[in-house]
Amino acid sequence: MVEVNYWAVFLAAISSMIVGSIWYLPGVFGKPWMKLAHVKIDKNMDKNQMVMMYLLTFVGSLITAYILAHVAFLSNQFFKNSFFQDTLSTAFWLWLGFTAVRLMVHDLFEGRRKMLTILNAMHELVTVVVMAFIIGLMGA
Repeated sequence: MVEVNYWAVFLAAISSMIVGSIWYLPGVFGKPWMKLAHVKIDKNMDKNQMVMMYLLTFVGSLITAYILAHVAFLSNQFFKNSFFQDTLSTAFWLWLGFTAVRLMVHDLFEGRRKMLTILNAMHELVTVVVMAFIIGLMGA
C-alpha cells in the first residue's frame, strides 16, 4: 500500500503558490515573462475570475504534490535510499520527462521563444524541487 503524508502534500502545494508568486514578481522574472508571453495585467479583472484562477492553480498544485509523494514512495520502495534522496531524484526525473520535454515540444509547435520555454521550465523545476524538499523531509 502506498503511504502519503497528506500534510506534506498540502504544504508542498502551498509552497508551489509561494514559489510562483516570487518567481513572477516584476523584479524577479515577472517582467521578462510578461514580455515573452505577451501577458498584460488586467487590473480590472473580475474578483470571481481571479479567485477561480488561484483556486484552480492550487488544486493543480495539490494534484502535482500528491502524485510526487505517491511516486516518490514507490521510488523509495524500489531504490531504498533515504526517502529524502529518492523524493528529490523522483522530482527531477518527473520534471524532466513530463514537464520540461513536454513544454519544449508544445512551445516548438506554438512558435514560442526559447527563453520563454526556459523560464517556464526552470520555474517548474524550482517548484517541484521545493515540493520534493518538503515531502522528502516530512516523509511518507
